[in-house]
Amino acid sequence: MTRPQISHVRAGVRHNAHTTRWSPVYNPSTGDVAADVPLADAVDIEACIADAAAAAPAWGARSALDRARVLLRWRELCIAHTEELAAGISREHGKVLADARGELQRGLEVVEFATGIPHLMKGEFSDTVARGIDMYSMRQPLGVTAAITPFNFPAMVPMWMLGPALACGNAVILKPSERNPSTAVRLAELFVEAGGPPGVLNVLHGDAEAVNALCSDPRIQAVSFVGSTPIAQHVYETSARHGKRVQAMGGAKNHLVVLPDADLDMTTTSLMGAAYGSAGERCMAISVAVVVGDATADALVTRLTDQVRALKVGDPLIDGHDMGPLVTAVHRDRIAGYIEDGARAGATLVVDGRTHTATTQKGFYLGGTLFDHVTADMSIYREEIFGPVLCIVRVQSADEALELCNTHQYGNGVAIFTRSGGAAREFAHRVQCGMVGINVPIPVPMAFYSFGGWKASAFGDHNQHGMDGVRFYTRVKTVTTRWPSGADAASFTMPVLR
Repeated sequence: MTRPQISHVRAGVRHNAHTTRWSPVYNPSTGDVAADVPLADAVDIEACIADAAAAAPAWGARSALDRARVLLRWRELCIAHTEELAAGISREHGKVLADARGELQRGLEVVEFATGIPHLMKGEFSDTVARGIDMYSMRQPLGVTAAITPFNFPAMVPMWMLGPALACGNAVILKPSERNPSTAVRLAELFVEAGGPPGVLNVLHGDAEAVNALCSDPRIQAVSFVGSTPIAQHVYETSARHGKRVQAMGGAKNHLVVLPDADLDMTTTSLMGAAYGSAGERCMAISVAVVVGDATADALVTRLTDQVRALKVGDPLIDGHDMGPLVTAVHRDRIAGYIEDGARAGATLVVDGRTHTATTQKGFYLGGTLFDHVTADMSIYREEIFGPVLCIVRVQSADEALELCNTHQYGNGVAIFTRSGGAAREFAHRVQCGMVGINVPIPVPMAFYSFGGWKASAFGDHNQHGMDGVRFYTRVKTVTTRWPSGADAASFTMPVLR
């Protein structure tokens, strides 16, 4: 039986690929190949960019209110198709249905924010900056933009980019992960159904060849990326070298600091969801708990141990499971290798996810893993694992905990759990990180604020969504006006307004 072949989306319809290169798309809960996705060649790439370039001027010329109404209809269609979209995410990614629904909700919040674009794009006006002269500014779309998105959020991260980019009047080429590409195709179809003009939102499937082309083609004005740090840095450097705007979000190693006065029941519950939700395949997952004091660490590990062992791991489409599989066998095996490295380095392996009963099933399963007595020189502490592995690091003071956070190469998200307002405020001000939670384990900002990390977690000058998204996807033009009221003599000196 021939497997389904996933199509590019150009000019509002599915197009068969020209390429002869294809990649398998797995169902991670069974380990079976469910479909094949094309890896675009030069012909596919050129057709997609040409369609976007042809559509961009007319879309940008439409009123901001008109564009907002298209996005409102798109949002309503996505809500109406929530169960279909969530099931598609679960089948190709492996996250449980409840998590897939939550991903859609957080993505649609950005689309909802972007429907306020008539207000968000308003410029400034100054009357009579000099005699008879007024000055005003306007925001205008860039033209064609590219969105390169990761496997772990096949709906939410695209919507982070698509909402503001489309609302601001740009055409977008979305290159989703080749591991789970179907959701992007469906989102593009729903956009056309909502009244989006053909060519304004296109889906191009591919690998490095497509990425490099999007980063270098002169018709593309801006590139937005979320993924691993090495690729984020490559996308940033390549795109910037070709004169483009870039926002490139990279990897993370998110710390949760536990002070001795923290509510340990609340902390335990928060850590379970933040470390093991979506099988740890989140750039904002908590992978390190930095616990101040041995007594606090002992009490926390005791609480965590039974709950980690009790995690329900299985088919993501069956309600009641806490975790589904990892996205691929290669990724699962990589995480298992980190577990082996941690044990060999001397960390205490409290719960070994490799021994969970789910690992006997077909599919790419691991249980939750818990390490204690992890030190800063171990690979499981230094490197992003991107799986269901939580490391406990013991320190003796809040300053020592802060130092660990600040000296790590990544600076995406961080949290502190405490009852002390003073300690929390000082931590929030001193920590070198882009997003901070106080008794909130995963501090992903709401749509009207911006998402972005520091250090090796982000490259570029703009964050995702919020007002930074509007700034990223528009150019500011300032106009100085004067209307004739009589003849003036020519002036050959530097203009000075009086």
